[in-house]
Amino acid sequence: MSKGRAGRRSVITEQVAPWGDIPQLLRGGEAGTIVPVIIPRNRQRVWWMAPLWLGVLALLTAVMAGLAGSDADTAAGLAYGTLATLSYLGGVLLLAVGGLWWWRSSIVRIEQGTTGILTRYGAIARTLDPGRHFLWHPWSRVEFVVDTATEIPYSAPVVACPTRENVPLRSIEFFLKFRITDAVLFVRTIGAGNFDLVLSNAVQDAIRQRGRQVRTERAYDLRGSDVADMQELLNHQLSRYGVRITGSNIPDVQLPAQYQQHLATRERVAKERTAYEQEWGLTRKRRTDSLQMDIERAKKVRDARIVEVRAALNKAREDVAQLLEERETDAQNVRFEIETRGRSGLIAAENEARAQRRLAQAYRDNRAVLQYELARRRLEVGATLAGNAPQPLVVRTDGGGGGDTSALSTLITAQLLPRLAALPSGDAAAGAQAAGGGKGAARAKGGSGGGGTA
Repeated sequence: MSKGRAGRRSVITEQVAPWGDIPQLLRGGEAGTIVPVIIPRNRQRVWWMAPLWLGVLALLTAVMAGLAGSDADTAAGLAYGTLATLSYLGGVLLLAVGGLWWWRSSIVRIEQGTTGILTRYGAIARTLDPGRHFLWHPWSRVEFVVDTATEIPYSAPVVACPTRENVPLRSIEFFLKFRITDAVLFVRTIGAGNFDLVLSNAVQDAIRQRGRQVRTERAYDLRGSDVADMQELLNHQLSRYGVRITGSNIPDVQLPAQYQQHLATRERVAKERTAYEQEWGLTRKRRTDSLQMDIERAKKVRDARIVEVRAALNKAREDVAQLLEERETDAQNVRFEIETRGRSGLIAAENEARAQRRLAQAYRDNRAVLQYELARRRLEVGATLAGNAPQPLVVRTDGGGGGDTSALSTLITAQLLPRLAALPSGDAAAGAQAAGGGKGAARAKGGSGGGGTA
C-alpha cells in the first residue's frame, strides 16, 4: 500500500455505465473507490418491433393487392401485380431488418469473473454466467453485473482507538480482502453503497475491541498480529449479505505524539541501562576469563582422555566388525552349500520322479501288449483244443436188423472203441461191424480225433 493511500478509507459504491466501460470500472475505478457492482445502461429497446410490424403490414398489403389484381382488368391487374411485388419485397426486407435488429439487440456479453443478474418485468429471474447470452424476451434486461471472482481489497483506518489504559492511538490501519459469493443475495439484501457503511462500522467495532485488549506500550505488537478471530467475526456478520472475507491484517499502528516522546525517553533510558550493563559485563568478563582458562585446560585434558577412549572404542568396534564379517562370510558359505545340496537333491528327486513316471508308462504299455498276447494265445490254445477234442461215435444196435443186442456184445464194443479211435474212419467202421458179429448194423461217426462214447 502506498503512502498516499495509507490512512485513506476505501469507498465501496456502484455505478451506472455503458457496457464498454464495465471492465475498466470493475478492475480499476477511481482512487480509493471500489466498484464491485455495475448497473449497465440498457441498450435493449423495442424499436426493432417497428420494422417487423411494417414488414407484416407490407405483406398484408401485397396479399390484398394480389387478390385485387386477379379480379381487375389487364391494366389494373398489372398495376396491382406490380404493387404486390413491391410490397412483397419491401415486407421481406423489413422483416429481415427487424429480425437482424432484434438479434443484434438481444446479445449480452458478461465479462469473465463477473455474474450478470437478469430481471424480467423488474423481478430477478436468474443469473448469467460469463460469456455471450441472447435475451430474446423484449422486457428482459441485465440489471446488475457483479464481480464475483476478484478478491477486492479494502482499507479502513480507525482513528482515536483507545487501549487498555484508555490512551487513544492516533490510528490503526486495517486491511482486508473480500469476495462476493452470492451476487443475487448481495444486490437484493444490501447493495454496494449500504455495504460500504456496514463493512466500515463492522471493522471499526472489531478494531476497537482488539485495541481495548492491548496495553499501550505493546501497541506496536498489533502490526502483523494474528487477526483470525476478527476475520471469523466479520465473516459471521457479513455472511447474510453473500460476502466472505478471504484475508485480513493490521499493516500499521500510529501512537500519539506525546506517547511517542515518552517512548523516546524510555528508549534513551534503556540505551543508558544497556551501556551500563555492557560496562559491567566487561568487568565481569575479566573476572571470569581466568576461571574460563582453567576450565579450558581441564576441558583439554578431558578431551585428550576422551580421544584415547574413543580410539580404543573404535579399535574394539573394528575388531568386532571384522569378526562379524568373518562369521557372516562363513554363514554365507554354509548357506550357499546347503542351498546347493538342496538344489542338487531337488533336481535328483525330480529326475527320479520323471524316470518313475516314464517307467510306469512303460509298464502300462507292456501290460497292454502282454494282455493282447495272452488273449491271442488263449485263442490259439482254444482253437487247438477245439481241433483235438474227441468226436462222438454212435453205435446203433437196434433190433430192426436182427443184430446181437446182448450185454456181452456191448462190453466188447466198449473195449474196442479206444483202439478204433486211432484208426481211419473207414477202418473204424469195419471194425465196428466185426465187433457187432454181423447181427446188428453199426453206424460209426467219428473223426480223426481220440476216443469216443457209446
